[in-house]
Amino acid sequence: MSLFHRLKIAFRALFPRRYAWPGLDISLPGGQHLHLVGSIHMGTRDMSPLPPGLITRLRGADALIVEADISGDESPFAGLAIPPPLNERLNPAQLTELERFADELGLPLSMLESQPLWQIAMVLQATQAQRLGLRGEFGIDYQLLNAARAQQLPVIELEGSDSQIALLRQMPNDGLLLLEDTLTHWHTNARLLQTMVSWWLEAPPSVDKLALPATFSESLYDVLMHERNQAWCSTLHALPAGRYVVAVGALHLYGEGNLPSLLR
Repeated sequence: MSLFHRLKIAFRALFPRRYAWPGLDISLPGGQHLHLVGSIHMGTRDMSPLPPGLITRLRGADALIVEADISGDESPFAGLAIPPPLNERLNPAQLTELERFADELGLPLSMLESQPLWQIAMVLQATQAQRLGLRGEFGIDYQLLNAARAQQLPVIELEGSDSQIALLRQMPNDGLLLLEDTLTHWHTNARLLQTMVSWWLEAPPSVDKLALPATFSESLYDVLMHERNQAWCSTLHALPAGRYVVAVGALHLYGEGNLPSLLR
């Protein structure tokens, strides 16, 4: 790495450019210039269209990088085996708690009966987001994917939907811990969703290491956040030199073990 490049990286670290959205710039030693975007997978109507400045960054990029390309119509849950009945997978207290939240959301328990526990957790989380006024078509990564397609810009997946589903299927006990965390941190997760929406509609965080509320147990945080951040860090370092817009879930940019801290 040249002395000029080292000085430029040091200057940017001391005086980072601020954006009107959750975003920051990082340059890697291999000549990869990354604009990291803290995405929300479901958004509100007033989060569309995307900020003009972000569209400008996309136009100047060599590719858009996302966790998974969700612009297609195919379901990532197709072909899953039907699990045993819920009363064989949950104890009475867990089943009662699940039924209470399902009733609150207007979800019949019979609809959840044939789903793995990790998928039930995801259905509950998505339904909660919908109740808060969030929709998939206003999600940041979905809008970025559509903009990239319109510009005929290459799209690179950090892992892809199949890998994400494989990770969830590897969870012990059918993903019971994810379901338990979803129910335990239900109200905290709702507040966190509203906070992340405010990062797009009002002002993004000013620091990388925020004191964010816990919505995962430590072991689950390691699997869903830390380990994925580390894998993405290696993938981004292996890219050819160029300019990239990288959209990942907003929580991957902030808090302990965040992606920017690993890349620097």
